Formats: sequence, C-alpha cells, structure tokens
Amino acid sequence: MSRSPAHRRVAVIGTGAIVSGSHLPALRHHADRAELVAAVDVDQARLDAFRQLAGEEVAGYTSTDAMLDAVRPDLVLIGTPPSLHREQTVAALKAGAWVLCEKPLCLSLSEYDDIAAAEEASGAYASVVFQHRYGSGAVHARELIASGQLGAPLVAHCQTTWHRDAAYYAVPWRGRWASEGGGPTMGHGIHQFDLLLHLLGPWSEIRAMAARLVHDTESEDVSTALVRFENGALATVVNSVLSPHEVSRIRIDCADATVELTHLYGHRNDDWVYTPAPHVPSERATAWRTPATDVPSSHTAQLGALLDAYDNGVRPPGSGPDARVTLDFAAALYKAAFTDRTVLAGEIGPCDPFYPAMHGDDPHWAPKERA
Repeated sequence: MSRSPAHRRVAVIGTGAIVSGSHLPALRHHADRAELVAAVDVDQARLDAFRQLAGEEVAGYTSTDAMLDAVRPDLVLIGTPPSLHREQTVAALKAGAWVLCEKPLCLSLSEYDDIAAAEEASGAYASVVFQHRYGSGAVHARELIASGQLGAPLVAHCQTTWHRDAAYYAVPWRGRWASEGGGPTMGHGIHQFDLLLHLLGPWSEIRAMAARLVHDTESEDVSTALVRFENGALATVVNSVLSPHEVSRIRIDCADATVELTHLYGHRNDDWVYTPAPHVPSERATAWRTPATDVPSSHTAQLGALLDAYDNGVRPPGSGPDARVTLDFAAALYKAAFTDRTVLAGEIGPCDPFYPAMHGDDPHWAPKERA
C-alpha cells in the first residue's frame, strides 16, 4: 500500500518508561499520519523488550548515528537522560529530521544556542515536550487571557509541590548538574512555569531563593521565585520535591475573574475553574466555561500539533525562541537564587557564568570532585 505524502517516518531514541508509556501511545493515536520505523537504545535487552511492545517491524539500533544513516527518519522523538539531549538533537537535525525531545531540551542556554545553530543549518526544527500547553483547557484559558476577556492579569501563583525520596535520587544521573542540569526547577517545576509563561506572556524580572533541605544532591531540592511580567502582573513560583501532598497548581487573578488549574501530572477541562469578580454579570461568566471538546494535556495532543506544523511547513510550537524563553527563565531563577539579586529577562548572554551551566560556577553550588 502506498504511503500518503503526509505519513511521517518516526524513530525514537531511548526506549524507557516515558517513550513506551507516553510517546508510543501518541504515535498509535496518530497512526494515520506517523509510522514508527526505528528505535535506539544502548541497552539491548531494553530495546528488545520495547520492540516486542511496539512491533517487531520496528528496526532496532544501539547507535543513534547508525540509525540516522540507515533510516533517515522524518521525525525523531528523544526520551533519554537530559545530558544526552543536545548531542542527540543536533545529530537528528543534521540528518534533516525534526525533533520532539523530552524536557529539558538541553542543560544550558549555551547548549540551546548549539541546537538553534543546527536548526538554522538544516532547516529542520526541534521542539521540547511541554504537553501541558496542549490540553483544550490550557488553549481556552490562554485565549481568554490574551483577548482580555478576563480583564488584566494582576496576581499569579505557580506551584509544583511533589515528593521524591532517596531511592529516586539513587539513579546515578539524577541530582547532578552535568547529567540533569538542575533539581526540581529544571526537572519538575519546568512544566508548570512553562505553562504560566505560556498563559501570561513575557516576563521581565525575577528574584529567587533555592536550598538543599533534605537530599544529598549537587542541585537544589526546592526553589521559590517572585516574578514580574511585562504586563505588570506579579507571580510566585514554587518548585519542590519535598512535599508529601503532591499537587500542581496555577492560579491567575485577573481584574474580572480568577482562573485556577489544579492537577498533578496532567489536566482535563474539569480541572480548570473560573470564578468571576462580584461585578461581572452571570451571562458573561457563563461564556468562560470550558470548551465542549475535552482534550487532555498529553504527548498525544502535542504530537498532533507538531505533525500539523510539519504538514504546513511551519515552525512547530515549543521550538525556537518559544522554547528558549522557558530555559532562560530557569537560568535566571538559578542566577537570582545563587547571587541574591534581581535578574532581568534576556540578560544572561555568552559572557555570563550562568550561560554555559545552570549553577553558574557558584562556589556553594558548583559540582565538587567525587571520591
């Protein structure tokens, strides 16, 4: 049977839980538009187990370069540990493939600019997985805020309060700057504050604190921030892996309504609540109700948006400057916390110590030699 021109050949790099549990179902949902043709993993046993799950027709490789040379996929999905993301993303781009990579896309603004250069040279694009943007509830909230229907945004709160134990950090690459890029700021809360930035638009300045309160890690296990947005709104951001009652939450108080999202690892329309201000007529508030179609936030929703962009030959959402904003926010939060001063959006450039590494070579936070 002939393949439609819009049917994309897809490869995955990494075959662990995030790929088998999230990317593979997304590909199956979009089977009319995308076909998984290859998988890469350095662990042969894990690769074999994935191929049994995905289908033996999926070619298996233990080398990314060998797969790219042999398969020449249209799209590569990356679900490996963070320290590998930049190298694998650049390799895929140089091979002409578009990329959808798990967060964080890379470990620093310097690495991001390497990816941007590879995009420019290849004409392909690299997106980062921020699936919470793509649920129908998030799309609806952003439209309401951007159009001014809720009034001017004034006050916001972004909360990622999760719990991770010592066994979680026993995995060798976790909690280390060189392999994970940071603590809950980079690895956990980044999903929620990416959504906050997506809803409120550009930020202008940040003040922050970070600490290691429980875990024996190089990076932080909690961070907090105060943020000013260009539209004047003020926000708090909390990123924690110390919180027994786990919750992910965004609240935005606008002049005419409060919009609240409460969930853990994904949201649906019912997770969004709108509370009108006392002066708002009921018929106006009724118009804010969530859309009739309920699209959960998911890899499936984001993959669909990326395939739409591929079909139309345009830059996909969550790539380019759109992706850099979120990484710049993370770098600025670390810089503000470690230097105890206000950091402005966009101030971290190539001459800044926080450009090549999120720890900024701070004497209290930089990696130490291990015995």
